[in-house]
Amino acid sequence: MIDLLPVDQARKILLQSFHPVELVEISITLALGYVLAESVVSPIDFPSFSNSSMDGFAVISSDLINATPDNPANLKIIEDIPAGYIPQKRVGIGQASRIMTGAMLPEGADCVIQVELTQELPGNSIVQCLASLKTGESIRPIGHDFHQGSRLLPAGTRLEPHHLGLLASIGLQTVRVFRKPKIALLTTGNELLPFGSHLEVGKIIDSNSIILTSLIERSGGSIIQLGISRDSEEDLRSHLDAAVKTGADMIVSSAGVSVGEYDFVRSVISQRGMIDFWRINIRPGKPFAFGNYHNIPFFGLPGNPVSSFIIFLIFVLPSIKKMCGFNDLFEKRIQAILSMSVESDGRESYLRSNATLSKTGEIHVRLTDSHQGSGNLFGLAGSNALLIVPSGVKSLPSGAQVKFILLGDLIDE
Repeated sequence: MIDLLPVDQARKILLQSFHPVELVEISITLALGYVLAESVVSPIDFPSFSNSSMDGFAVISSDLINATPDNPANLKIIEDIPAGYIPQKRVGIGQASRIMTGAMLPEGADCVIQVELTQELPGNSIVQCLASLKTGESIRPIGHDFHQGSRLLPAGTRLEPHHLGLLASIGLQTVRVFRKPKIALLTTGNELLPFGSHLEVGKIIDSNSIILTSLIERSGGSIIQLGISRDSEEDLRSHLDAAVKTGADMIVSSAGVSVGEYDFVRSVISQRGMIDFWRINIRPGKPFAFGNYHNIPFFGLPGNPVSSFIIFLIFVLPSIKKMCGFNDLFEKRIQAILSMSVESDGRESYLRSNATLSKTGEIHVRLTDSHQGSGNLFGLAGSNALLIVPSGVKSLPSGAQVKFILLGDLIDE
């Protein structure tokens, strides 16, 4: 009997083959989804000038010490200060400047009273202040958010819209990032029809290419579509050679890695590369190959779509993330309480499940009602979690502490 390689050992071996790709400098307008290669340090204090956090009047707090609705402080309005305007007058005792949110604080003023706490007397430029304030109220001082030299984003950050807004706010126009690694994708099988084809008897639509394309793009890779290879060594070799010519950083295929008469992947890879391992102690997805073709890392995923999906999450995803420059490579595993008894076969198993959040804050997880067959995409589509049954464990009782990978949002009970 062939020993099955443990999941953790397999991940350790294959990750040694991957390193971050080279750096590029790009405009922040194009940087969404890229990973920072260098930490971003602020060249300025932000805000760079003291400003008002609301619409109101810039005043001197000592003028309002005893102000109440019954005993208002009457101040003379000397200037209007809209956002983007540089104040021209200094606020003195008994004076106020009307100011808008975000506008520069005038000299002399040490607080801003919001407009709702004031009342203007018609026709004589007098504002009545109806409350007392402390020095600094409703003011955003220089450097209130961060100071010059502050580290704003660490290297390894995947740039999201709010990150790009932060970079724009300090005047940054370009960033140094890891380029997106090029991932060549092919599916194999005489039974496959391209997506969009009319379904024929005895054939199936190629769903794996849709799943894997989406996963690759979401993980930060740039996809190279190689199409469908038929079950022959010649056609498979032709597709793999095409991947080499594109300069791919990784090749991912699905199906053809088992021991069937028409499973040619391992043979073809070994002719112009090598297979490091191909049987993993995992369920689903045991027939999985990793190696290289012309020194390009190669992943041979199972043909069953659920197996292909899970093998990608566990093995391919951290490899792409390492090439992208991520700091955190692995999927997050969340603790939960098992809501039903579960049987397994002793392999490390990833079972389609649903995780719920109780009103008391506990997370519960149970298997989906559909079967756990590796071709059951319906069951995967109806799941928000993958329950993890550790290697060597053949049963788990209801109430056991378990871990799972969250695929979507928790369900509220």
